[in-house]
Amino acid sequence: MGSGGHSGSDRTAAPRLSDAYPHFGNSEPDFAGDWRLEIGDWRLETGDWRLEIGDWRLEIGQSPISQSPIPLKIMNEQEDTIGYIVGGSLRDGLYVRLSVSPEEVKEGSFVVTDSGNWRFYGLITNLALGATNPRFADERPSRIESPFIRQALMGKTLFTTLEMYSTLMMDRGPDPDSNPSVYLDWQADVESGKIGPQPVKTVPAHHVPVRLACQEDVEAIFGGDGPGKFVIGYTLEQEYPVRLDLHKFVKRSSGIFGATGTGKSFLTRMVLAGLMREDVASALVFDMHNEYAFNSRDSDNEKQVRGLRTLFGSKVQVAALGKGSMVRGTNAPDFTLELALSDFQTGDIELLSEALNLTDTSGVTLNALSRAFGQNWFAEFMKLEPGAVDVDPESGKTFPAEHSVAAWARQNNVHEKAAEALHRKLQRIYDRPYVTERPSADAVSAIVDKLENGRHVILSFGEFDNDLDYLLVSNILTRRIRQHWVKLTERHKTHGEAAPRPLLIAIEEAHKLLNPHLSNQTAFGTIARELRKYFVTLLVVDQRPSGIDDEVMSQLGTRITGWLGDEDDIRAVLTGLSGRDQLRGMLARLQEKEEVLLLGWGVKMPIPVKSRRYDEQFYADMKATKAGPSGLDGLDDDEWNDELFG
Repeated sequence: MGSGGHSGSDRTAAPRLSDAYPHFGNSEPDFAGDWRLEIGDWRLETGDWRLEIGDWRLEIGQSPISQSPIPLKIMNEQEDTIGYIVGGSLRDGLYVRLSVSPEEVKEGSFVVTDSGNWRFYGLITNLALGATNPRFADERPSRIESPFIRQALMGKTLFTTLEMYSTLMMDRGPDPDSNPSVYLDWQADVESGKIGPQPVKTVPAHHVPVRLACQEDVEAIFGGDGPGKFVIGYTLEQEYPVRLDLHKFVKRSSGIFGATGTGKSFLTRMVLAGLMREDVASALVFDMHNEYAFNSRDSDNEKQVRGLRTLFGSKVQVAALGKGSMVRGTNAPDFTLELALSDFQTGDIELLSEALNLTDTSGVTLNALSRAFGQNWFAEFMKLEPGAVDVDPESGKTFPAEHSVAAWARQNNVHEKAAEALHRKLQRIYDRPYVTERPSADAVSAIVDKLENGRHVILSFGEFDNDLDYLLVSNILTRRIRQHWVKLTERHKTHGEAAPRPLLIAIEEAHKLLNPHLSNQTAFGTIARELRKYFVTLLVVDQRPSGIDDEVMSQLGTRITGWLGDEDDIRAVLTGLSGRDQLRGMLARLQEKEEVLLLGWGVKMPIPVKSRRYDEQFYADMKATKAGPSGLDGLDDDEWNDELFG
């Protein structure tokens, strides 16, 4: 066949498009079926279809169609419709035939579909290319000049299918037009929380349209602006704000995860700022690397980053370890922390087995010390002298002096060499500047008092930013504070006193405190397993969630995670969650420093978001009153802090 195509008689007989499809302007003809396409000597043909190039002709059956402009895209009921349901199951998810360009939709997009009385909410977890005939997918018709034919191929013969992970469903309520009073009652129940989203227990019907979520959909799931609602990020497609319910967030322990360099510290700083501004709990932050209290510089762009003390003034109190200590060289803390020797329990030392290189016999020696000296075991043991001997005047032989470590060991049936080795290793702790027999002030009680009265405390480790000091101080301090909150809770339950103020304890490098070996021994492991029994919860921050005990991970209510490259870390973050298979790939493909995935009990459904930026706009938002911008916005940091917090 030449490029001239067909005879004139064939063209004369061709009906117009309006004859073949009278309603083509409102709907799309069924282009499914086999095809034939001819270009010069090249012909592509299947079934009743024939397309010719030259003075081209498109035939459906025996009815050629003229060269009129043909709109391929279906006119949807709503402009943001992206496709329609073509299959799926409750277990495996739904399949959606895409009706827009695949470039317009991304993995992780928040989508909605209405079917009958139910509205279904879900996420796009996969996109796949398909074809009605594999030949068209394998062979590219590069010589087709007509955009219509290319669109025809791409629109029907070649297509894109989405996989939708349906997470929640909600009653759409009565028709407001047919029964306004019943609708108003239903709306009141929705606003009061009596009616709301629930786990998916059915599937939508075939061919119902699927659309991108609008702002009302996002607010229906994650809440609108209000007390305790903090914008953590924005939806991927249309950038609607996604809010975290901070009142719910602090009811169970939570975690912030991400590989090194993904912005965990900025994300943690934002969440803490939200808690402080909304005043939903007091926060105790163990700042191992001195990042949260005072201003610093972003290593990526050298811009100044404001610390929480700068943002919130005296509402945030900064503590440092040891008298005369400074934070980041020049910043003076509000007070310093010293630990009394009587604060140490033998279990605190056993936690440091790796850091102190303790042997298996150390535990036996520590137990003997506790039995011999009670609460003052550390001070009394360090008064003993290793290697001290006396000489027998008659025989001239030496023997352990009464005040020696060896003499104590003999008296208590402990191996002498093991006792002396432990004494040498404990000297490292005893010599720490912040460890003293009698502190000048009870800083631990001061911290408790500040937390009880609505302030927040950041303990900066300064020059002591190593595992030994971090494990030791954080565990001792947390144990004492938890004990105080336990007493407050018991008085609340027994005598009807006011409930203690919720307390959130933030810890970095959490795997060092909550790994399978130590989690049962630390105060942190106890808190994680107690849920909110005593009004104390954890915020664990870590780049290696796989190093945290699985039981602890399963107790974390809310998980905010950036990109993770290790499969074990991804598995750990998804521990105990439904939909793990659908979420695994999404988590692995997050953009570093740009996107985070919200998961768990603290959010009604998992969702990836563009992370909020910790920048000048964020600082302004933190300064704005809860009702909106006010005269406070014109004040500098010191004036604003004094005005708001006194």
